[in-house]
Amino acid sequence: MEQTTALDEERDPLMIAEKWIAEGKDVAIATVVETWGSAPRPVGSHLVINADGDFQGSVSGGCVEGAVVAEAVDIIETGKPKMLEFGVADETAWRVGLSCGGRIKVYVERLG
Repeated sequence: MEQTTALDEERDPLMIAEKWIAEGKDVAIATVVETWGSAPRPVGSHLVINADGDFQGSVSGGCVEGAVVAEAVDIIETGKPKMLEFGVADETAWRVGLSCGGRIKVYVERLG
């Protein structure tokens, strides 16, 4: 049991964000706040990103996460949170890989 708990803590995005902040790194968190139709990750899923572009967790998968990471790095610099939307009606969705027929909203904000 103890080994499983330690492994979960090593991969838990919120624990990793806490660790990065303790190390003095600038961090943003992306949270799935709404889904519709076929979405790869449920509401409440997290992705944490630091200013170096390192990330842990998942909000969607594929290229959507690359787009979220890129936005998060900008948000870390500006401090201004942003709501990101990806869906099949959006031409961007096809470019970033959300062609599954769903739609997601991801809120990204700087921590600390």
